[in-house]
Amino acid sequence: MWRRGFLSFPLLAATSGKSTLPFRLSVRVELLFPGLSMPDQLRKVAEAGYQGFEFGDWRAQDHKQINALKNKLGLTCVNLVGNKGVNPVGMGLCNPAERPGFLAEIAASTDAAVRFETDQIVVLSGFKVAGMSRAEQHASIVEGLKRAHDIVEKRKVTMVVEVVNTLAPVEPLNPKGNNHHDYYLDRTAEAFEIVREVGGPFVKILYDAYHTQIMEGNLIETIRKNISAIGHFHVGDVPGRHEPGTGEIDYRNVFRAIRDTGYKGFAGMEYLPSKDAVRTLKDVRRMVETL
Repeated sequence: MWRRGFLSFPLLAATSGKSTLPFRLSVRVELLFPGLSMPDQLRKVAEAGYQGFEFGDWRAQDHKQINALKNKLGLTCVNLVGNKGVNPVGMGLCNPAERPGFLAEIAASTDAAVRFETDQIVVLSGFKVAGMSRAEQHASIVEGLKRAHDIVEKRKVTMVVEVVNTLAPVEPLNPKGNNHHDYYLDRTAEAFEIVREVGGPFVKILYDAYHTQIMEGNLIETIRKNISAIGHFHVGDVPGRHEPGTGEIDYRNVFRAIRDTGYKGFAGMEYLPSKDAVRTLKDVRRMVETL
């Protein structure tokens, strides 16, 4: 059970500048702590000794309340979701006809990012468009991100574009919903090419090891070759999308590879804990500390 006294360690670690972590760790709070209010979720993040948190629906939260609490706990708001989910109807990137909706949502989310004192928003490509070639959709994504880059650059907010798998028969985070098999951006090679074509410093890739392991594997070599284009990591094991150590990914080696690139950003825990969530977070933290 959580006690206020347990907060002293993460507060000290966050403020002393003596963290033994080679890169920073964050938590996607809705997934690790479902059913709790966001303030209670942040307290759990601090209890686990993490430095940051991420969340999706910024419209449902009071930025003044969240900012005051995160500052008290010594936490960083790492990112929020920029265009409403894996299939953001009316605001996707693949269809040029949806570009006004996409740009309006990016503008609103960028403003929200500033209010919540974060400098990152997660961007989703959306589902493929029937009747359009892949080349046409690729071009639409590049053009949409170029236009969005003009918006975020003024506020120094980075878009991290997420690669999502299209092979898993069930999405563990939403087992009764669509398994996003129609999602467009499902391969890292194309994602990194899109970043190069956009050519701006405020667009990078969200490298989700869970999704990428399912689609193509080769995690470590891909990370080494493309670290300059990666703005954020998400962590979950395969199969089942549980915490590291429950599946086939050797996360100790993956984390070591991330460390060795010199990456100093965040790796976000986005998994379904198979046991007590705080316990799993502490286990992952210890794994990273002892690389």
